Amino acid sequence: MSEGLKLSIVMITILALLAVPGAVMAESSPQFKDPQVEAGSMVADALLVRPLGIVATVAGFGLFVISVPFSALGRNVGDAWDALVVYPAKFTFARPLGDFD
Repeated sequence: MSEGLKLSIVMITILALLAVPGAVMAESSPQFKDPQVEAGSMVADALLVRPLGIVATVAGFGLFVISVPFSALGRNVGDAWDALVVYPAKFTFARPLGDFD
């Protein structure tokens, strides 16, 4: 190996080892949460995401009704119900405001 390549590998390794602890500490420290960001995500959730979730739930129900004959032939009516209706309904109505996880 050439000297330049060895030096590059050593420098990249040192930089990576210096960067990882800071990133881990910043990620796991709850005191660094900005309340304004949390409030903004709550507002966006209430004004944009929840209404879209209601539309997705209603549209999913309509698609489920259309797909029932095909789902019955494939014996996966329950899976279709869960994917098209239950998941959008839970995302819309059963999670805390501003929580997108």
